[in-house]
Amino acid sequence: ELKGIVFVIQSQSNSFHSKRAEDLKRDILKQAVDLGKELPMVLLIHQIDRHEGAWTILPLMKDFSLTYGRNSSWIFFCEEDTRIQVVKLLETLRRFDKSKEWFLGKALYDEESTIIHHYAFAENPTVFKFPDFAAGWALSIPLVNKLAKKLKSEPLKSDFTIDLKHEIALYIWQKGEGPHLTPVPEFCTDDVNSYKVDHCATTFSNFLPLCGEPVNMEDVFVAVKTCRKFHGDRIPVVKQTWEREAALIEYYSDYADISIPTIDLGIPNTERGHCGKTFAILERFLNHTSPRTPWLVVVDDDTLISIFRLRKLLSCYDPNEPVFLGERYGYGLGTGGYSYITGGGGMVFSRAAVQKLLASKCRCYSRDAPDDMVLGMCFSGLGIPITHSPLFHQARPMDYPKDYLSHQIPVSFHKHWNIDPVKVYFTWLAPNTEESHNGKKVGYNREDL
Repeated sequence: ELKGIVFVIQSQSNSFHSKRAEDLKRDILKQAVDLGKELPMVLLIHQIDRHEGAWTILPLMKDFSLTYGRNSSWIFFCEEDTRIQVVKLLETLRRFDKSKEWFLGKALYDEESTIIHHYAFAENPTVFKFPDFAAGWALSIPLVNKLAKKLKSEPLKSDFTIDLKHEIALYIWQKGEGPHLTPVPEFCTDDVNSYKVDHCATTFSNFLPLCGEPVNMEDVFVAVKTCRKFHGDRIPVVKQTWEREAALIEYYSDYADISIPTIDLGIPNTERGHCGKTFAILERFLNHTSPRTPWLVVVDDDTLISIFRLRKLLSCYDPNEPVFLGERYGYGLGTGGYSYITGGGGMVFSRAAVQKLLASKCRCYSRDAPDDMVLGMCFSGLGIPITHSPLFHQARPMDYPKDYLSHQIPVSFHKHWNIDPVKVYFTWLAPNTEESHNGKKVGYNREDL
């Protein structure tokens, strides 16, 4: 029965994202009414709990077990852009015995072992399957109850949350003691208008969000962090690729090189962390750029980014809100902790966010502290939630499953290690591979990189 399914939308509190999640909730409830069914419970993760780690889902299992452990059959999770055919979802779930432990989803796997999964299953990474959240995924209540019990006796061990879908699958699998992910062909990530979706219970709006005209080029100030030893190899890549997309760009180094040109902020280069340099960039943005420039992007010199697409994405956000946007990681979220935007994929700040941060007393505890983690800690302390976009990537295209990237129009990738970065840019990010005007993707020539 429909009332036996608890829908959990993996929502965020930023106004753009929360509205999309509310729209999806309304759609699910309207389908229930049209079917003449009793209304199911639909929860939005950002409203469930003020707990910073609610988005990592596992900390919520105890509550789910307590509240729904007796009267429900399934917890069904989805993203704000997942579209659900409720009738087909009911038909699909009926195929599985709800009294057993089930972990259902659209299966992703690594083609080669990857740093973002700590090189797990290095001998044959294809054996381990994890769910594509965009297609929706489901846990049967017996499995939820088991996980809740396990979490009571064995709290989450990992300090870092890097790729949640993989980490949840690992926790559920428990080295073979728990269930593997069962692939469900009706959980799909094809676009709702695709000819392939007749059998699908879920689909996914797979385009770059555009909420009006892209923001102007002059509305985005780009800060590139570099140092003298990388001037000769990394900066030429930026200049050959995405620099031309940026109207306002400065390179910050430990050495003023007029041929680039770079600006020496007076902060010595550190081997790691770069917190001192990043805070100096934030101060400079606030005090030395036009107050009419609403957005700041901070990238590494080995970040590959599409400023062209970023301008489209930023049309969805209100720069008068404190926005801190990028790829979300977590630190110590099982026991409090905080979320942060990982630096390599690019960190995007609204001017309002920079103002709030610098008006606070929160600063680096040392010059070489990890800048992205200190920023996460500061924003967490200020009660400013970070905003996650899966279109920013801390690693290279080959570090992600092809099927996962196939429903994305990416904004960034990071690292030049063992790749031709110019080729990666022109294959994945350049405006000439851009999607057509109606939001649908045209065929990218994405050869294996």
